[in-house]
Amino acid sequence: MSVSLFDLFKIGIGPSSSHTVGPMRAAAGFAQEVLDTPGIGAQVADVQVHLYGSLAATGHGHGTLDAIVMGLEGADPETVDPIGGRERVARIAEHGGLLLDGRREVSLRPEDIVLHPLTFLPQHSNGMIFIALDAAGHELVRRPMFSIGGGFVVDAEDMSRPIAAVVAEESGGSQVFTSGAELLRVCAERGISVSEAMLERERQWRSDEEIRRGALRIWRAMSDCIERGVRTHGTLPGGLGVARRAAPWYESLQVEDPDRLAMNAFEWVSLAALAVNEENAAGGRVVTAPTNGAAGIIPAVLHFATTYLADVDPEEVAVRFLLAAAAVGSLFKEHASISGAEVGCQGEVGSACSMAAAGLAEVMGGKPPQVENAAEIAMEHNLGLTCDPIGGLVQIPCIERNAMAAVKAITAARFALRGTGEHFVSLDTVIETMRQTGRDMSERYKETAMGGLAVTAVPVSRPDC
Repeated sequence: MSVSLFDLFKIGIGPSSSHTVGPMRAAAGFAQEVLDTPGIGAQVADVQVHLYGSLAATGHGHGTLDAIVMGLEGADPETVDPIGGRERVARIAEHGGLLLDGRREVSLRPEDIVLHPLTFLPQHSNGMIFIALDAAGHELVRRPMFSIGGGFVVDAEDMSRPIAAVVAEESGGSQVFTSGAELLRVCAERGISVSEAMLERERQWRSDEEIRRGALRIWRAMSDCIERGVRTHGTLPGGLGVARRAAPWYESLQVEDPDRLAMNAFEWVSLAALAVNEENAAGGRVVTAPTNGAAGIIPAVLHFATTYLADVDPEEVAVRFLLAAAAVGSLFKEHASISGAEVGCQGEVGSACSMAAAGLAEVMGGKPPQVENAAEIAMEHNLGLTCDPIGGLVQIPCIERNAMAAVKAITAARFALRGTGEHFVSLDTVIETMRQTGRDMSERYKETAMGGLAVTAVPVSRPDC
């Protein structure tokens, strides 16, 4: 077990963890590195950026160019002001003056970023190449980087290694479990729950108080996002004219059900998911869970748990829920993918649905085999889910898809809790099936906006290079 809860749940901005958060982090890291490299930094006079595959095909709709410009200036996804950052990009587009890492002016403007939508680098479909040039235009540094989902960014040399090994090396941690089967074995041998097994992993890097404080910070960020979403009217950006529905839905539901009766729980859950994903689509602050495109599912199901479970401490529920969800999410990250550009939406919404089901089963008193079963049931019924965003925007079908998956996660948890934990298909098997399905899936259905609803629902102009 190598991937941490705090790797999977990152506070950032929308609309995409792989196309916005990841590129911003990559650009910021490159800018700082080249300027701090002895013998190189003093010579840097300009930079070039090339985007490949899915990043190029849907870069405009996902805000990738803006994210890279902000990142090159040193912005961090967790702290950047989404509105002020984009206003700064607009000024750079008009007047120039990009400050590399906030300290060296270069001539790059957003329109100078070169897009290669039909060219896929062999390592991953979300490829970027950053180049530093001297005053004569000679290349000083060339750095390929890959945004592999959930805000994770790796170098070319790390793409041949398992993500678990890369993260473990960077964090200095050792493994506690590496598969669903090992997770169950560890829980059985030590007499602990899934959330406690994940807690043992986290203790390698942080104290219990730091873990608790960090998890509650994530929960508050999720809750704040729901609150903003249900109070914001208007139309989402991007040109499709998609009206925000969460706020009017919230206003009418508040009149109909001010006490949030259990009979209306699924409506409130769906509303919470819509609210988060509308905030994400608008470029607001969200939590990758484990990605931005699937950011509404876990907050919505966690909101269900803290609202409808009787006689519980909401903070305790939130911490245990996120730990159990992260235990399952780490397995998807290590053994398959959480990137829509790599395996389709089964890797984003499917993984999030599975994580949410596990978290809910955990806090509802499920034993480890039941928690594992809940995760498996949820993913089994998301296998083959394609990523076909209309106009390259994280709006249709993404927003409604989150609401549907949140309800599916609750159903999966209930199925598992009605059983003993014994089941035919294991979580490990369904993760491997998802990986193979993603491998076999046409690239047209992997966040390229070149297939599915993206081309049948509305006319979409095709790039010719």
